[in-house]
Amino acid sequence: MTIQNDQYLQGGCLCGALRYKVSAQPFDSDYCHCSQCQKSTGAMAACWMDFKADQVTWLQGPPKEYASSDSIRRGFCEQCGTSISYRSTDYPDYYTLSIASLDDANAVAPRYHIYTGNQPDWLKIDDDLPKYRQSRSEG
Repeated sequence: MTIQNDQYLQGGCLCGALRYKVSAQPFDSDYCHCSQCQKSTGAMAACWMDFKADQVTWLQGPPKEYASSDSIRRGFCEQCGTSISYRSTDYPDYYTLSIASLDDANAVAPRYHIYTGNQPDWLKIDDDLPKYRQSRSEG
């Protein structure tokens, strides 16, 4: 999907209390299998898309944030509990949103898998995307 000046990717939480739009395609996207994403989303992998912070506009919100570590903030809806965002205070110019929160989740596809070393034995990943046991920088 190509975004034109009058088009935006939009999304929100389950109950509609949080709504956002983004003014560009994400510069990256991934499946994250880390234990913190698993616990915060209740799923074996989270699907994330990355933007420059100034490309994200909250139409309703912003989300409540939980500090899952010294520098990581995980955003969620206070009303319905939807896990919707992720950001690092070490990189304030970047903002990560859940692909599943998009109104049209077909608009963005993950490009690779990270932290596959945390996946359970029964989960088989058989796509052709690159897979990293940890982060991409750690291999």
